[in-house]
Amino acid sequence: MNLEDLRHQIVACRSCPRLVEWREHVAAEKRAAFAADEYWGRPVPGFGDPTARLVIVGLAPAAHGANRTGRMFTGDRSGDWLFRALHRAGFASQAESTSRHDGLELDDVWVTAAVRCAPPGNKPTTLERDTCSAWLAQELDLLSNARVYVALGQFGFVAFWRYLSARRSDLPKPRPRFGHGVVIELDDEVLLTSYHPSQQNTFTGKLTEDMFEGIFVSAREALGAR
Repeated sequence: MNLEDLRHQIVACRSCPRLVEWREHVAAEKRAAFAADEYWGRPVPGFGDPTARLVIVGLAPAAHGANRTGRMFTGDRSGDWLFRALHRAGFASQAESTSRHDGLELDDVWVTAAVRCAPPGNKPTTLERDTCSAWLAQELDLLSNARVYVALGQFGFVAFWRYLSARRSDLPKPRPRFGHGVVIELDDEVLLTSYHPSQQNTFTGKLTEDMFEGIFVSAREALGAR
């Protein structure tokens, strides 16, 4: 098994009936602004540098973002924030992510999510998270160079912590409380947590660009120390 094999398996997944129905409904109905686009409408695999030392774990594809474009955090405002921050920190070749064919290249970073299909209301169920966890676990296992992880939002944090709990016996107990800028040292690895760059957080000012960019400055510093 390699990342390309895993990608093909993820894209073919139909394990969650509610998510399958919703992602395909959105792809057929479309948003008026994207009426001319051919929507992806399938599970979205992770992408980036297969030798990455930094891994970002988000929540799930956006209905008219990654569910439309077929690439994580591509084509929506959350992605605008993420790739601007990655570009400024030296992890991305450009600050924009508009389509799978826009020329974006990631250096030393891999971008993925806890759930691979767009969920209604951006809210996967616990069962959907757990069903999708096998894809996340296989992907993280294949990213053998990873040393620094960034969890975007509490959902991504919990999904990643569940992955760690199945593989390590030295995790702090109880589980650290989620918050923006929390740093969790794990021997030779480190986990950073960030508020998700959703419109709910960015429009209200709960998350500012300076706060968000600071996460990736910290990630860069953590990589330099390893």
